Amino acid sequence: MADKGKEEQFVVSDRRKFTSEGELRGDARVEEAAPEAQAPPSAPPESKPPQEMPAPPSAAEQSAQHADYKAAGKQIDSMLDAAGAKRPPAAEMEMTFEKLVLSLYMTAMMQMGMVREENTPPQPDIIGARQTIDTIALLGEKTKGNLTERESHLLQNCLFELRMAFLEIMKVITTAPPAPEKK
Repeated sequence: MADKGKEEQFVVSDRRKFTSEGELRGDARVEEAAPEAQAPPSAPPESKPPQEMPAPPSAAEQSAQHADYKAAGKQIDSMLDAAGAKRPPAAEMEMTFEKLVLSLYMTAMMQMGMVREENTPPQPDIIGARQTIDTIALLGEKTKGNLTERESHLLQNCLFELRMAFLEIMKVITTAPPAPEKK
């Protein structure tokens, strides 16, 4: 048991390195920093050098990772089969470019409130929908010349429909009467 006469004392030390103005404190310990982190903290974000991407994994690392990924997928399939789980055939489970585009299409439709549960009011996420539509457009730009005719038509049709729906929603939003003021 500790003596009640002796009180434990503790010391509070300010370990912050910078003042509220962003200046380095005189009593702060200076640690060795990585070269890209040596820019002064008060420098505006636009003056910082762009961060470099790390080097990609080697071909051997990518190959090993891919083999491990495939093996893990087969292990899950065998576990589901052993449990008697009903699942679609492997061909239906395979991801294709068309399924990716359709997935993004449905996401954008939900974000615009065009697909929702019955009896629920639409809750559009216009910013999210615009970003998803832009993602589909980016896929179209980056894959130009590498798509089958069917994939290209699907992408163009999805973009056309989504952009038209987006414009309709924007028209409703921008021409809606102002909400009445509460007194």
